[in-house]
Amino acid sequence: MTKGTQSFGKRTSKSHVTCRRCGRRTWHIQKKRCSSCGYGQTSGKMRRFGWGYKALRRRTQGTGRMRYMKTLPRRAKNGFREGTSAPARSRSS
Repeated sequence: MTKGTQSFGKRTSKSHVTCRRCGRRTWHIQKKRCSSCGYGQTSGKMRRFGWGYKALRRRTQGTGRMRYMKTLPRRAKNGFREGTSAPARSRSS
């Protein structure tokens, strides 16, 4: 392939745009499917394969904000209490 006229015809065709679910530029316009996370299929599960274990590591649990998950250990330790104040602690002299 040369760098001239033949290459210029390929510049206008955009096959992939940004995916709504994963945010990567992997949503295929014609197929209506994301090649990274699998969004657009009938299943609601994220696309993942064992042969791409490094890719799983990049987007697995713990790489984002974890708004819900990061408070779970503390709440579980206290028995998931809600709407109450902490029990009074006795003072040692």
